[in-house]
Amino acid sequence: MNNQTFLQEAQALSDEIISNRRHLHRNPELSFYEYNTSAYIQNKLSEMGITSTVMATTGVIAEIGHGERCVALRADIDALPIEEETGLEFASLNKGVMHACGHDAHTSMLLGAAKILKNHEHELSGIVKLIFQPGEEKVPGGASILIKEGVLTNPAPEVIFGQHVFPGNPVGESSFVAGSMMASADELYWTIRGKGCHAAQPHQGIDPILVAAELIMHLQSIITKIRNPLAPGVLAITSIHGGTVTNIVPDTVELKGTLRSFDNEWRYLALAEIKKRSEMIAEMHGAICEFNPLIGYPPLVNNQVAVNFARKTAESIFGEETVSDFEPKMWGEDFSFYAQEIPACFWVMGVRPLELDEMPGLHNAHFTPDEDALASGTALLVSVATEWLKNPNPFLDNGKS
Repeated sequence: MNNQTFLQEAQALSDEIISNRRHLHRNPELSFYEYNTSAYIQNKLSEMGITSTVMATTGVIAEIGHGERCVALRADIDALPIEEETGLEFASLNKGVMHACGHDAHTSMLLGAAKILKNHEHELSGIVKLIFQPGEEKVPGGASILIKEGVLTNPAPEVIFGQHVFPGNPVGESSFVAGSMMASADELYWTIRGKGCHAAQPHQGIDPILVAAELIMHLQSIITKIRNPLAPGVLAITSIHGGTVTNIVPDTVELKGTLRSFDNEWRYLALAEIKKRSEMIAEMHGAICEFNPLIGYPPLVNNQVAVNFARKTAESIFGEETVSDFEPKMWGEDFSFYAQEIPACFWVMGVRPLELDEMPGLHNAHFTPDEDALASGTALLVSVATEWLKNPNPFLDNGKS
């Protein structure tokens, strides 16, 4: 049982992995409504002789192997509210829903890994826990729900690994980073209540559009003046709605936006400042501002030891030249909840066709990952799990956590 053997076995399973991916792509389901997806995963595991259980309504959890030690592998299973425009023969049959973030690929790779692991179950030095997780794309995030329901107990994994397809890398290239990898992601909602009036008689009303404009400009000072300039942070207003005609000042204006940060302490300071300053600016104009943030995912922080281990494993399978450093992004990812609880490593797998210099990105209606990457991702999942369990002291042998 070695990593090159796993790669060969994954390549031999390539048609099956692709078939699973195409079925899932054709039948996408939104976050927390992945009922058919969940049933499909359970059926596939059952065909392999793997018993599974359901958590968080649509999540599927399975275990392969025996022993005291445990390692977890995670794949997300939900799709996005996007109308597909790829023109693929296996394009989405569900109007307005698409696997535009590659979760169909993640799920099919973990199913492929499950089959290989089951075939080698008697050789495993512990338990591999498979987590097919719902609701990654929607707050509060399926990971947080699974954790509350005990997915990281009985047995408790020593470490958890996960991967994400990445159009920024060509097929065959994987990228890793220790420490901060992705940002916290909070949703911001404002309702500014003024007093409607005829635009020709502004003195008889309170203009919420003026308040909104001043607020939008002022909020950028939170990023420029109270944040350490060496610490990444994003505050973006992405939606503004108010008014319907040219000659009437509306009663209300609604704003939406997002706050991103690698620093949890600054994150909550910024949220408090946003609330305080929004209310003050509205009051200055005689208006009322209701600020209602939806607290999202924490920053994703990778464990140094787990990253060293996974990176070395990838190098041993595909060669050092295929492994690169990942530049941290201000994206959000609910794998971060696992990383708050146990050592974790999340990496990206290249899915850009070799003949292309660029391709449509994640969450794009034209996103079409190269399926040649699926066998490699499957092999890497199998290898990190088995190699971790074979090593009696991975934390000691790969550096301090």
